[in-house]
Amino acid sequence: MSPDDPHRPQPGWWSVTLSDVGDALLGLVTTALGLGIAIAVVDGVSASNPGSVLLAALAVAVGDLVLRPPLRLLARVGGAMGALLAGLAAQVLVAWLALTLLPGLQVTNPWAVVQVLVIAAVVMAVGRWVWGASDSDYVVGDVLRRARAHARRAGEGGGAVPDHRPPGLLVVQLDGVAAPVLAQAVDAGLAPTMARWVADGTHTVREWWAQAPSTTPASQAGLLHGAADEICSFRWWDRELGRLVVTNHPEDAALVERRLSDGRGLLADGGAAVATMFSGDAERQHLVMSQARRGIGPGTSYLRFFASPFVLARAVTLTVGEMVKELYQGRRQRVRGVRPRVARRGWYVVLRGVTNVLLRDLATSVVAEQLVRGAPVVFVDLVDYDEIAHHAGPTRPESMRALEGLDRVLDTLVRVAAAAPRDYRVVVLSDHGQSLGATFEQVTGRPLVDVVREHMAGPGVDAVQAGTDDEEWGPLNAFLSSTAARRGGDTSRVLGPQGRDRREHRAEAPEPGSDGAALPDVAVTGSGNLGMVWFPRAGRRLVLEEVEERWPGLVRGLAGTRGVGLVVVDTAARGLVAVGPGGVAWLEADGDRPAVDGVDPVARYGGQAADDLRRLGRLGHVGDLVLLSDVTADGHVHAFEGQVGSHGGLGGAQNRAVLLHPADLALDDDLLADVDGRRMPVGADRVHEQLVRWATRLGLRSTATRREAADAADAAGEPVADGTVAGEPAAGEPAT
Repeated sequence: MSPDDPHRPQPGWWSVTLSDVGDALLGLVTTALGLGIAIAVVDGVSASNPGSVLLAALAVAVGDLVLRPPLRLLARVGGAMGALLAGLAAQVLVAWLALTLLPGLQVTNPWAVVQVLVIAAVVMAVGRWVWGASDSDYVVGDVLRRARAHARRAGEGGGAVPDHRPPGLLVVQLDGVAAPVLAQAVDAGLAPTMARWVADGTHTVREWWAQAPSTTPASQAGLLHGAADEICSFRWWDRELGRLVVTNHPEDAALVERRLSDGRGLLADGGAAVATMFSGDAERQHLVMSQARRGIGPGTSYLRFFASPFVLARAVTLTVGEMVKELYQGRRQRVRGVRPRVARRGWYVVLRGVTNVLLRDLATSVVAEQLVRGAPVVFVDLVDYDEIAHHAGPTRPESMRALEGLDRVLDTLVRVAAAAPRDYRVVVLSDHGQSLGATFEQVTGRPLVDVVREHMAGPGVDAVQAGTDDEEWGPLNAFLSSTAARRGGDTSRVLGPQGRDRREHRAEAPEPGSDGAALPDVAVTGSGNLGMVWFPRAGRRLVLEEVEERWPGLVRGLAGTRGVGLVVVDTAARGLVAVGPGGVAWLEADGDRPAVDGVDPVARYGGQAADDLRRLGRLGHVGDLVLLSDVTADGHVHAFEGQVGSHGGLGGAQNRAVLLHPADLALDDDLLADVDGRRMPVGADRVHEQLVRWATRLGLRSTATRREAADAADAAGEPVADGTVAGEPAAGEPAT
């Protein structure tokens, strides 16, 4: 957005645009149509004439305005759950009053009012779809209509918005979208909003390299905190805790954030985090997994979603519709014999509906609210595509259609930003891509843990394996933990296989200070086509010489297993080595010895792979053995979990992430590196540095990160005690 954008509202205390009138009329018509059909089919409610129904629709809209102030007070006191309960009660109350007090309408059964609300929501959702209005438009319709008034007043304080207010930064993460996939979506006409930005020259699309582990936790630790090195995998064995850590469990996410945060993340100085794994040190945190035990955020931020007539009921209705669609699409793959494919039944059907409709609509509403409030930096993660692509495949029709929905969300947020009290620059990025391929178990007939047991020469080896189908449970677990947070104590809600595994492991875990005899012989995890193996009883990371002494042939056996591309292990003599079926590559070789013996197992993963494996092999908590699945010439990999579209390691498009940024915010050349002949940021930490620099140039940061402060101090030859960089504008001041 820019100040002279024709879509941006002009100054003044009150103005009504044609868009306002159109939105109001469309809302009135769809509400009247929904109520009319509902009254016609529900026993216990009747109307004598169409005019009464139209009057009831108008009364619902007026009642919403009248009840909003007391509902806001209840939401402040009761939090998000208070907003939910108050909003639902308000919708029923307004509908009941309209249907019982207005002339021409009669209610004989009180429960019929609830039925009218649900049926009206279904009709309104279908009507909006036929009309062509975006689902997201409807979710934020109330915010969008009122945002023009907010643009001429301060969001919460009531004062005038200062003319010098610097532009804000809206960062939208499209989870799991690879750069080639976005290019296909643009060519297919599925992403017209982003295509228009690039064609008009307002934005530039680039790639950045998502280093292994190419997972959401590692990438968001980097993007939000500049601390990707703190995470070695999606799941890992923590020797200090004596258990597996799973980053999409709220309790573990909180543990990880305490380790990686320096207090100066991307969203410091008043920013807002929405639906993310970590907070980025945001002042306003909504649906943030690491902060779930504190709640999902201030109740007033959710009031419009929960209390707006029919919005929540509509979201629930479309959630059910999404579940039906998933059942149809999964059956279509089976009938057509699409390969590779995985099972798409059970709880995943429910989880897709909840995450891809209900939680997305909720996140969209909250982001709109933060834009209207004028938050300086807003970061939101939209997981729709990633969830579907894991089970359907990265370029399958249903996955690509998910990008169409995300593009509509972007269009909606941009129009909200145009009416916000400050200008916003919009950055769209992904945290990684995805690669297609049959699973490791489909290729070998056995899960990785069984292969490891076999080569340890003992099927009775006591092994712990992290759940391999638990990733999609993360957003729902975060939401449930958040809504229960006000009860106090350990209120984390962990559903799905990871919750069962955690309960079983806690029951068997040794007491602190014990000799570790209760620890398993081996722990095995899979994060896409990245596998890791730990030997917990050793108490430290073992080197190759020790592994060979205890389990002769284990490393060679794993490297020679069908579906495995290489095994990385530390050695006492020459450092990290990658062992493949036909040769080895010494990743930390000096100049006096050859770096490769036999066939180089790393070469097939691309020019950046050796650097990635060197880095990965030295991260904290990394496995004693690190495995990558094989990769085909087409870029297909084999996930060590039940996913046909996967990410976590190397190979295929999973490391080619998206960075779509405003053309007037250029990439700094010192943050770029060469990857297979292309210049791009390498690693999420580099993208974080670029985002921080942009925010600093826009005047949105009062102090620097610790790294920035240290660099400035080194350049000046003097210490910086408080982390403030001389010459940096304070928050709220214009950049120079």
